[in-house]
Amino acid sequence: QVQLVESGGGLVQAGGSLRLSCAISGRSFSNYFMGWFRQAPGKEREFVARISWSGGSTNYADSVKGRFTISRDNNKNTVDLQMNNLKPEDTAVYYCAAKIDAFSLKYDYWGQGTQVTVSS
Repeated sequence: QVQLVESGGGLVQAGGSLRLSCAISGRSFSNYFMGWFRQAPGKEREFVARISWSGGSTNYADSVKGRFTISRDNNKNTVDLQMNNLKPEDTAVYYCAAKIDAFSLKYDYWGQGTQVTVSS
C-alpha cells in the first residue's frame, strides 16, 4: 500500500514563502513520477508542478513558474515544493500525487492535502 503524507502548509502573508513536503512510503519511491496539485474553494483541482523519477525533468503551471520549485530526494523518499513570492490566489489545499507511468494523465496515489492560506 502506497501512502503519501503532505506537511508544511500554513498561513503566510503575500510575498512570503512556504515549503511543502510530501513523504511517500510503501514502495520504491524512485519509480514514481511525482506531482503537486491544488484546489481552491469552489474551483476544480489544478496542476501545479511535476518532477521525473530522477529529478532531471520538471514542469510547472504558468501561474507558478518562476516562483515555485519542485524537488525530490530519492534517499529520503520525499518531494518538496518551495513556494516563494506567494500571492492570495495561491490559497488552496495542496496535494501531492504519484504515478508509475510518466505518459499517463492519471495519478495513481494521492495524499490527504495540506492547506495553504495567503493573506493580502
